[in-house]
Amino acid sequence: ADLGRDDEALVLRREIFARRVATLGLSHERSILAGNNLVLSLNKLGLWEESKTLALDQLLPEARRSLGPDHRLTLKLNQILAVNLRDTPGCTRDDVLEAETIM
Repeated sequence: ADLGRDDEALVLRREIFARRVATLGLSHERSILAGNNLVLSLNKLGLWEESKTLALDQLLPEARRSLGPDHRLTLKLNQILAVNLRDTPGCTRDDVLEAETIM
C-alpha cells in the first residue's frame, strides 16, 4: 500500500544503495537491486534526470557486464530506463527513439 511517505523511502533507499556499494561493490547483484529500487523512488518523485543518470551511467552498464544482458535485473533496468526516457516531461523525439532502442 502506498502510505505517501515517498520522501522518507527515498532517503532510506539512498542509504541502502550507498551501503551495498560500499560493502559489496557496484557489480554485486544486491547492489544493483538496491540501485534499481533507488531509481524507482527517484522516478516516483519526478527526479527524472537523477534517475536517468544513475540508471544509464552506472547501473545498466554494470548489470550488463556483471550479470549479463539477459539477466532479469538487467532487463528490468532496461525497461525502467526506457519508460523514464519516454515519460520524462519535455522528452524529445531522440528520447523516444532511445527508449525504443533500449526496449
